[in-house]
Amino acid sequence: MDIFEKNRASKLFTSVIVLALLCAIAAPGQVATKTWTVQHTPDGQPDLEGYWSNVTITPLERPAELAGKEFFTEQELAAREKQAETPRSAEEIAGTIAHYDFHQYGLDRTQTKHGLNLRTSLIVDPPDGKIPPLTAEAKKRAAERAEERKKVGPYDGPESRGLGERCIVMAHEGPPMLPPAYNANLQIQQGPGYVAILHEEIHDTRIIPLDGRPHLGPNIRQYLGDSRGHWEGNTLVVDTTNFNDKTNFHGSGENLHVIERFTRVDADTIIYEFTVEDPTTWTRPWKAELPMTKIKGPIYEFACHEGNFDMVNNLTQAREQEKAAEEAAKKNQK
Repeated sequence: MDIFEKNRASKLFTSVIVLALLCAIAAPGQVATKTWTVQHTPDGQPDLEGYWSNVTITPLERPAELAGKEFFTEQELAAREKQAETPRSAEEIAGTIAHYDFHQYGLDRTQTKHGLNLRTSLIVDPPDGKIPPLTAEAKKRAAERAEERKKVGPYDGPESRGLGERCIVMAHEGPPMLPPAYNANLQIQQGPGYVAILHEEIHDTRIIPLDGRPHLGPNIRQYLGDSRGHWEGNTLVVDTTNFNDKTNFHGSGENLHVIERFTRVDADTIIYEFTVEDPTTWTRPWKAELPMTKIKGPIYEFACHEGNFDMVNNLTQAREQEKAAEEAAKKNQK
């Protein structure tokens, strides 16, 4: 065996050992996985390619009734899964923001293949499973945003509607990436010097360079920020800065900083971790993790509301309601 073959064998052995350790310690809240040998793309990157779902019934924050309880038992998790799979009645749906039962259309989270997670919250730090308190500056910013919204009617124009409703960007697309109520699917593709992540909802693709280039200048701000990646062993680490102040991730501003870690621990699972910090928003950084599960592709086009017809209908109805209110006011004056 020549020196090159010895080096290759050594690297392969190291990869197997690292993956075994990752399976054991990287995600204590996940159901145990078997030892798996990492695969590589033709250009040598650890292989993350494929179609994935980050669907989960685990909440981002730990519910108050589970305070102090970090993990479910497998029996408790099974009971919660069964409960979540039970379709809601029309009476339960009435009066909520949901205007139809997701189960009817195959859109519910529990009807999608997903990784089992024994954690009671996606947040793993702070230990209480809660988003840290807002800073005084963030509270002031939130009050100013609320006051600004009062000045503009919710249906005065398309600009007063949310970014998701306008089909610009969904907050869950991230970074950090959190599962939506449905269409929680994404595709990862790799090429020399790049990793690309395509989201089904709302169809954005984040292209992450791996060549060590610096972040964009501070004067350039983007909805999804500016991502730069590198490999730490078999883990893809993505550092994202340069957000604008419109994304508003749980109250964040343009100083949001996100570090994501993608580690494939078996053929069907990627452990996704993220740490967020913004000293102008939270009193401390916080961290979450969840499993991403391999699914069958392809991902089809997510058309949002095609041709913005829904937006036209909403604004037209708002004008009709305003007109009716004006006519009623005139009648009352007579």
